[in-house]
Amino acid sequence: MTQVSSTDDENTVLTLDDILDDDLFTAAEKSKQLTSSDRLERAFLEIAEFRRAEGRLPSSQTREIAERKLGARLDGFLASDEKASAVRHLDEFGLLTAPAGPSSLDELLEGDDLDGLLGDETGILDVSGLPVIKRPESPESVAQRVKSEDFAMFEPLFKAKHAELAEGTFELRTFTGMDLIREGVFFILSGVMCFVAEVGDDVDLVVGGKQKKKQRLRVVFENGTESAMYRQSLMTRMYEAQGQVLARTGIDASEILDADVESGHIYVLQSMSTDPLISNLTDLHKIGFSTTSVEQRVKGAQTSPTYLMAPVKIVADYRLYNVKASALEHLLHRVFADVRLDLTQVDRKGRNYDPSEWFVVPLNVIHTAVAMIMSGEITEHIYDQAQQRLVESS
Repeated sequence: MTQVSSTDDENTVLTLDDILDDDLFTAAEKSKQLTSSDRLERAFLEIAEFRRAEGRLPSSQTREIAERKLGARLDGFLASDEKASAVRHLDEFGLLTAPAGPSSLDELLEGDDLDGLLGDETGILDVSGLPVIKRPESPESVAQRVKSEDFAMFEPLFKAKHAELAEGTFELRTFTGMDLIREGVFFILSGVMCFVAEVGDDVDLVVGGKQKKKQRLRVVFENGTESAMYRQSLMTRMYEAQGQVLARTGIDASEILDADVESGHIYVLQSMSTDPLISNLTDLHKIGFSTTSVEQRVKGAQTSPTYLMAPVKIVADYRLYNVKASALEHLLHRVFADVRLDLTQVDRKGRNYDPSEWFVVPLNVIHTAVAMIMSGEITEHIYDQAQQRLVESS
């Protein structure tokens, strides 16, 4: 194909190559095209970032458009083995482990986000004509999740466990029975990590006309809620949801819990002293370590210069597992060394004592520091006294 161009001097014949070589028709070099694999990975990383920032999975049912898109995208990955396989190497939070659906209507109605549904007046939820579903426990014994008021003490544990899963020192194992439900053990229940913080004493209950012994648990969930369910109830839900237990990589199934032992307690105290030199100090806290219960440790505080010769209030108790608590205490002391209390106490025998574990620092900053220590981020931060927060070191 050619084009004839007429001018005053001559007739010039231009070829198609001449036209395409002209600067006016030279297209800018195209940027590198994304492959389908690149797009899948980018889409999945956006979901993972939401999980990291919000501490929960995105919902495809919410009214928040951005979250709903991520929730629908996650549903798509879960529905396609091919898509899931393509991004599984990026799945640091176990997002591609699809939670089991409710096995009964009763279980469905225990969901956390059903307030709007239960307010339906269309009659579609009328199940009066259906057979009665029997529960293994009486309705009053069923524990509902509530907000965990001291969740800041447990958040570092969850962050540490996610980090250990990501680096491969811990892995997920199939839940095998009641013997795994002990204090200090982490589980994955319906896609959410939970932690057995306490196991209560046996209580006698009448169930189905028979007297049985049961134990209340304090189960804390990584979304900031907790439940006082019975031990048997947790076992039932773990089986129904095909839950998993976190175990140290490489150990035999019979030894799953051997490595999960309590290391000790990092505690934070507030002085109840009436001495103006102490009571007028805002955000004065003692950061200490104990291998026994904190309540036992602080007995007789009013007679000890370590506790400023006054009663104390326990404001935080970090129960640590698989962590050298004394080393963590030392690191916290180093982080807040610049705001250590400069005060000399005199004991009952007239001897001078300089308490070294008291710091003028807000409690929320201590919570943040513990979380950063467990995640490894603390090495990149320092405490800024003027701003009263941890900042990135230059």
